[in-house]
Amino acid sequence: MRLPLRPSMFGVGLVGAGLLVAFIFWFQRGAHIQLKGSVLKVRTLSLEPESTIAVLDFRITNPADYEFVIGRVEVFLEDGSGQRIQADNVAEVDARRLFEYYPILGQKYNETLLMRDRVPARQTWDRMICVRVPAPEAQVLRRKQFVVRMEDVDGPVAEIGETSR
Repeated sequence: MRLPLRPSMFGVGLVGAGLLVAFIFWFQRGAHIQLKGSVLKVRTLSLEPESTIAVLDFRITNPADYEFVIGRVEVFLEDGSGQRIQADNVAEVDARRLFEYYPILGQKYNETLLMRDRVPARQTWDRMICVRVPAPEAQVLRRKQFVVRMEDVDGPVAEIGETSR
């Protein structure tokens, strides 16, 4: 003999399953490896007619329970039409020389983000990166935004952009 399934029992089962799923998602909230942040300040310097140096100061936060190990860093200039122009990273030694030889750039406020840097779990860092953009300074100044793309050694990718222009 089959007992009829009452709507109240079905509702209790559905609520119980929903609570179980919610608990699993809440428990795993720090397991997703990612970086959040934004580019705070951009300084530019025209060295050649078709080449511009850009210094990007940015803030990144690792909300995960695991560290984010920087495997690769790329910077893109996004123009008004949405097209991305890849910039070339400048080595830390050369970046120091640029700040030394060109005081118009101001002072070097933050450490450079380097490959194999380990962003600890639940921490916020202020960093900078210096790049050479293959475009005239006027085009760089008319940009939509700069985008910093960071790849973890295990695969996850994070992109941050300028907050306001």
